[in-house]
Amino acid sequence: MKNTDAVSAFVALGQESRLNVFRLIVQKGDKGLTPSQINEMLGIPNATLSFHLKELYQANLISVERQSRNLIYRPNADLVQELSKFLLDNCCGGKPCSLVKSSKKVKSL
Repeated sequence: MKNTDAVSAFVALGQESRLNVFRLIVQKGDKGLTPSQINEMLGIPNATLSFHLKELYQANLISVERQSRNLIYRPNADLVQELSKFLLDNCCGGKPCSLVKSSKKVKSL
């Protein structure tokens, strides 16, 4: 995965409503969701939802298919896996990642 592709995906996911839409679509998997279903579940106004779906689609995070009069949105599972791999590539020096619990509290910035 190219850095530019990863940045595009992260920018698209960098808005709370859009992240919620994406997570909902991912939860439904191959079944997908129509905009009206997303609207019912999240209460996002139609014009705003349309904008968010367009942004997710342009970042290649979701796909859209027309079925009769409905648009069905599904996650692009391949890109999600590539993005995860991109984030974890070279993690922990090539060894399997494991979290180590620390008894020290880290001060927040």
